[in-house]
Amino acid sequence: MGLREDYVQRGPMPLGDAELLALALGTGVTGTPALGVARSMLEELGGVGGLRDAEPHELAAAYGIGPAKAVRLHAALQLGRRALFATQSGSPILTPEAARRILAPDLVGRPDEELHGLFLDRRRRVVAHRTLTRGCHAFTIVDPRQVFRVALKIGASAVILAHNHPSGDPTPSAMDRDITDRVAAAGRLLGVPLLDHLVLGGDRWTSLAAEGAIPGMSSDIPLWTP
Repeated sequence: MGLREDYVQRGPMPLGDAELLALALGTGVTGTPALGVARSMLEELGGVGGLRDAEPHELAAAYGIGPAKAVRLHAALQLGRRALFATQSGSPILTPEAARRILAPDLVGRPDEELHGLFLDRRRRVVAHRTLTRGCHAFTIVDPRQVFRVALKIGASAVILAHNHPSGDPTPSAMDRDITDRVAAAGRLLGVPLLDHLVLGGDRWTSLAAEGAIPGMSSDIPLWTP
């Protein structure tokens, strides 16, 4: 039985990562079937995590892929991310973990620091997810005006910030805490509170609100009930 027929009859769960990737690729190259190309690609990229985080040019450089397949695969991965975001963002975001689930797919594994913002309505539902800044591997520049320019334009009622530490260590730095203080102060003046600032480092993460670092935010869970 071929992979396609197996997928139709039994669904995706019995199939491994390489089999699913082979189905997405569709074809292999001369002398190597799609499954062989998929296995090689996963090995080159470091598994599905590397596949998820790879840019189109990195996908195209893998054995047997090329620019056209790379773009199709990257687009499929992005569509999956958007579908996940649409599913998760329809419910109120009331805890740091709920925010992390939305933010982590776009931040974990990035080689440089990025600052992202979740902008919420009065019921704590996501109205927008924006990349606010991109920096080098060691820092990203943050200006509260960048955050609240977006919030005011779209009419958000609250903000959650998150950034990644490419080192994998989610311990907030002194700069992270200073940024949190400045954005929280600006939010209080504008009536758009900063609910949390998450620091993501691989499988580990830190909530500055849970640490009590954001004035007015409780350290109890759930943190952000409207």
